This record gives sequence, structure tokens and C-alpha cells, in this order.
Amino acid sequence: MSERRLKHRSSVLTEGIERAPHRALLRALGLSDREFSKPMIGIANSWNEVVPGHIHLDKISRKIKEGVKDGGGTPLEFSTIAVCDGLAMGHEGMRFSLVSREVIADSVEIMVEAHKFDAFAALSSCDKIEPGMMMAIARLNIPSIFLNGGPMCAGKLGDKRLSTGEVFEAVGRYFTGRMTLEELKLIERYACPGPGSCAGLYTANTMAILFEALGMILPGVSTIPAVDSRRLEAAYNTGLALMNMLEVGLKPRDILTFEAFENAIVVDAAMGGSTNAILHLLAIAREAEVKLTLDDFDRLSRKTPYIVDLIPGGRHPVEDLDRVGGLPVVMKKLLHSGLINGEALTVTGKTVKQNLEEFQPPVRETGDVVRETSNPISKHGSIVILRGNLAPEGAVVKISGVKYLTHRGPAKVYNSEEEAFKAVIDREIEPGDTVVIRYEGPRGGPGMREMLSVTAILVGQGLGDKVALVTDGRFSGATRGLMVGHVSPEAAVGGPIAILRNGDTIIIDVLNRRIDVELDEKEIKERLSKWSTAKPRYTSGILARYSKYALSSSLGAGLE
Repeated sequence: MSERRLKHRSSVLTEGIERAPHRALLRALGLSDREFSKPMIGIANSWNEVVPGHIHLDKISRKIKEGVKDGGGTPLEFSTIAVCDGLAMGHEGMRFSLVSREVIADSVEIMVEAHKFDAFAALSSCDKIEPGMMMAIARLNIPSIFLNGGPMCAGKLGDKRLSTGEVFEAVGRYFTGRMTLEELKLIERYACPGPGSCAGLYTANTMAILFEALGMILPGVSTIPAVDSRRLEAAYNTGLALMNMLEVGLKPRDILTFEAFENAIVVDAAMGGSTNAILHLLAIAREAEVKLTLDDFDRLSRKTPYIVDLIPGGRHPVEDLDRVGGLPVVMKKLLHSGLINGEALTVTGKTVKQNLEEFQPPVRETGDVVRETSNPISKHGSIVILRGNLAPEGAVVKISGVKYLTHRGPAKVYNSEEEAFKAVIDREIEPGDTVVIRYEGPRGGPGMREMLSVTAILVGQGLGDKVALVTDGRFSGATRGLMVGHVSPEAAVGGPIAILRNGDTIIIDVLNRRIDVELDEKEIKERLSKWSTAKPRYTSGILARYSKYALSSSLGAGLE
């Protein structure tokens, strides 16, 4: 097919007498007639020197561009912002993390639309950047493909393998005298040995894997470690694949169907992925104009066995999954059990089933990393949606690695993460308590912060299996224990969590999908009638805007 035929959009910049000024500016970039006569391909890259998951993306980007050039396109790279959730954790900076997802989606849209790229590749790592890029892909709906930067390898200290979550938990052990300062410093030094997304199945690696399950990443690529040379080969093939998508007219919404989202949810349930995946998949589906709800997550998780043993709910870092074949190994088992839709289309132009039929695993046995669906870790998926008088619109809990699935205990109520963190450090939390952290939802936070600092300290103090935590905020993918998040409606808009008092008895019953406070309806209504909206924490800037327009977490916490 001719290059001119593939210039569906960029011809408005390069063709015609009236476009001489535009061509002059392109020549200022060093482009020749030959280069700007080809399809113009954007490379959205979130490389920076702040985030460990991004420090190597400049090298990966170069290989994508090589693939685009060999496929007949002219690649032009642009950047987006990127927040490291680990660095933003536990302080005011975390309020900006979820907000950055919307900014990233908007910035990619602006660059692609203003410069009329014919197609684009999105290259990123880490928690909010990946879904932000995918939201832009779904919104723009021009030929597009995604590539992640790859997981970080696990740290090693003696015979122990480490990741970021262990460092947060080690802080809790230190504060309770269960670890010396020297031991903490060793864990700090060895936990993160190089570039990539934190080594466990935390949010970043969860989302990359789910994007492969959606069909938007080349098969087998999402789990390749950041430092593995195969990732550079995958980057080159990503560029070639994008040019093929442009040639055949394959667009994201051809791939991002309801069935594709169902596949991703099943994979998430089977692997014990981060609860943040629910927020992000809901937001991406909204951009793709696919009607996805919390009920879909619960419906699919109920019938999906939990079969992949990865940190934090299990024992293995993501690199171990890659060694036995990556996501295709998991999806093949799910397909053979009739749990995913093999007819869903992918960026290869082939269906999920066709891709899996062509897949050749590197080893015969997956050991204890990936089990058979007939011999699961658990018969049901790791994600559970709870409802009750405390969360009428829903709440989310991840049960992989959770010892007790019921809890009945008195509430200890805190109006911010900082209040709760201080209480935990001061040893105010006792076995049997239900820690409640409110006014941390999308609007109330604003920004729906993650509570990893609190949950990790609790685990480090030995309370992980002895208390529960309930919040209208979020949890990190590294969180473990009976931790209920995304409580909706949130406190800031008058949800029932706003009227809880110290000592109220909260009942969490995962098996029956319930979360309730032991108050009758009359008492709840009476307390709500006396509740009033709190003064906004921010009155200017992006957090003030987000606080005003953020949707409920049950809808993905995007913007109205």
C-alpha cells in the first residue's frame, strides 16, 4: 500500500501549497521530503530521570522507532509526565498520583490531535502512567499500540528475594523493635536492584499484564524484565506491528470490546492483581464507550480460580512468571478451561486463540508459579466486591494471601492517612480493631491516596492478620491483609463512612460479599442528617479542580 494512502491524518500538515509553512517547520526538525511524505507516527514516551520504571525507556523508544522506520513510517517522539507512586507514598505527593492519570491522557490527546499523527505507540511504566496512556488510546481511536518498560528484577539479600513492599513492611518491624536499624538499611540497599516496575504483581505490572490480556500489547511481552534484551526486540516488533495496524486499518476500539475487558478481568482474578486495576479498567472502558461495572468484576471473579502465585499475595516476583512463558501460559490454561474468550481481536490482527495456538512456551512445566485450573490456590478469584449499609455503591477487597475472610470489630476512625499513620506508630491499634480512614476518596482526598504506609506498618507490627482496614481511599498493589478500599459513596459526598464513630462495630463478611456497620437504618439516617460537607482541603490548582469534578471510585474515579 502506498505511503500516501497511509497518511490518513498527517497530510493536513504536509500536502498542498498552503502547507508550505508547515513543511518549513518540519524541515527545521531535520526531516526531508522523503520523511514527511511518509505516515507520521507519534511515540508517546514517559521517560524521565525521577522514576525507576522509566529511566531506561529512552533505549526502548529508539527500538520502537527503528521498527516504525523499517515499517515505512516517520517516528516523532514526545513526552508525558510520570509520577512514581513509591516516591509519592505516605505524604502529600500521593494526592497527585491518580490525578496524573487524567493529565497524561489529556496531554497525549493534545499532542496526537494537534499534530495529526497517523498512528502512535504509547511507551510507559508504573501505576498511573500506563492507564493514562491507555485511556488516551481508547479516546483517540486511531491505530495505536502499547508497550510497557518491563518489571524490575527482585532484589536479593542472602537467600531472601526482595521488592518494594518488603521495605515498607520492614519500617513497621523496626518501629516495633522486631528489626534493627542495620537490618533495615540492608533491605533498603538491596530491595530495588535496577530499572523497571517494582518486582511484584503490584499495580504497574498488573496493568501491563492486563493490557496484554486486552490485546493491546504483543503476546508474551508484558512480563519481560526491564533489563532483558528481549524487551528491545519486543520494542522493534512493536514498531512493526503498529505500522501493520495502520496498513490494515486496525483501531483500538476494534480490540477494546466488552469481551476483551472480560478477559482482562478474568486474568486479574486468576493472578491476584492489584485492586487499582478495577479503577483503571473502569476508566479505560468509559473512554472506549464500553459499559463495564463493578458487578462484572464480581461476576467473573466468582467463577475464576486463582492460579498464579506472585508477590505480594504469593511468593514469586513477576520475572519468575516470565521464565515459564509469561502471560500466554496463564491465558492458555484459562482458554482451555473456557474462562476467556478466544475470539477477541489483538494488535497482531489475530485473535487471542490464534496467538495462543502459535505460542511456544520456553519450558514444559510451570512449577509452582502457575497452577492448573483444576488445582488452584483458591477456587475463586482474588477480587471481591462488597456491598452493605457502609458501602451502598460498593467496596473492593483483594483476598489473595488473606488468612481470615471475616472480621467483626470496633472502629477506630481517622480523617486522614496521616492521622492513621501516627496512631499506628503510637501503637494505638489493637488486635480485633477495624481501622477506618476516611476523607481520602477521589473528591475528599482529593486524589484517592494509597494507604500502603499504614497497611505495611500494620503488617510489620504483626497485626496484618489481626485487624481490618476500611477506607474510601485506595491501596497499593503491594498491600496485603484484610483491607477494604474504594468505599462508595465516599465520606466527602456524604457516604455512610462519614458518620462512623469510634467504637461502632463493623462487620466484614467476604464470603457473603457484605460490609456493614451495626447500626439500624434510623440511626444512620439521623447521623447523616447532622453531617455537613467539610471545607475543601484545596481551593486552587489541579487538586481543587479534581476535587470538584472527580467521579466516584465505583465509576473509575475519572473526571466528569
